Amino acid sequence: MSTADSSPIPADAAPADRPLVRISHVSKFYGDFQALDDVSLDIRRGEVVAVIGASGSGKSTLCRTINRLETIQEGTIEIDGELLPEEGRELTRLRAEVGMVFQSFNLFPHRTVLDNITLAPMRVRRQPRAQAQERARELLERVGLADQASKRPTQLSGGQAQRVAIARALAMDPKIMLFDEPTSALDPEMINEVLDVMKDLAAEGMTMLVVTHEMGFARSVADRVVFMDAGQIVEEAPPAEFFSAPRSERARDFLSKILSH
Repeated sequence: MSTADSSPIPADAAPADRPLVRISHVSKFYGDFQALDDVSLDIRRGEVVAVIGASGSGKSTLCRTINRLETIQEGTIEIDGELLPEEGRELTRLRAEVGMVFQSFNLFPHRTVLDNITLAPMRVRRQPRAQAQERARELLERVGLADQASKRPTQLSGGQAQRVAIARALAMDPKIMLFDEPTSALDPEMINEVLDVMKDLAAEGMTMLVVTHEMGFARSVADRVVFMDAGQIVEEAPPAEFFSAPRSERARDFLSKILSH
């Protein structure tokens, strides 16, 4: 057993063994419906966690609580050792550390691709326009869209729009990226161009929580698979272990339905 616990750790230190995100006993209700039921989960730095489960299992709700897009009734969420505030300036500051990519892109339709990426760094990080634009062009190059900067989102394919959304999230230099079913609104031929960008991010060491129906991605890219059902984490395991020998009956039933097609 380690003796590291015997000496106090400075409050401003970031010990390697401290999770980047700590979700502790979180419950979430919509009226009488309990969407999350006493959920606890740690996400370590550089880790890719895939969250899977049937529709309505609580996956997206869990993802959206991490930057307080969904409020919680019970429990706590910490980002890099700081409790996530309920509202106000401190919430805005901490939320800026968490990149979010949605199912439906959520780009501003009447602004150019470049404007979509530079808006938050200029307003939240107070970056000068020239600096924000230079960074935006670097990120567009990174996601394979260097020639799309002056277009508007309506002129892009779904796959291109989602890659712009990823670049927009990266422009804030987040500590973690949250992906809420990022490919579920895409045509099949566009899914891989988005997944390829996500695989590159994972390879570069980005901490990621990915709510996904893409079992191939979960199997080949994730460090850990978290299976949810009825608002609870039923089991979590490395992908090879989860897909080859799920421990719970609910996970076995889920996999038998989706992997038989």
